[in-house]
Amino acid sequence: MTLDEELANALRQNWRTAPLSEADRAMLGYVEKLTKAPASVSQDDLAALRAAGFDDTSILQINLIASWFNYINRVADGLGIGRA
Repeated sequence: MTLDEELANALRQNWRTAPLSEADRAMLGYVEKLTKAPASVSQDDLAALRAAGFDDTSILQINLIASWFNYINRVADGLGIGRA
């Protein structure tokens, strides 16, 4: 969450070009891979997060939050919530 409207708009357009720290880029790259191709997540991805400064507790939190949002969005999609 941010109160910076410019950052929020940049993130909506493309997180890869938004003005982010290297740690945030590593986190979002991991989250995108976890969302789009979870079976392809490897120890190398976790090592990249550690290299960006995240400890195991932080990595677990990133994973749990992303996984929960993926789960709840699939539940909503499966029930047709939000569709006209």
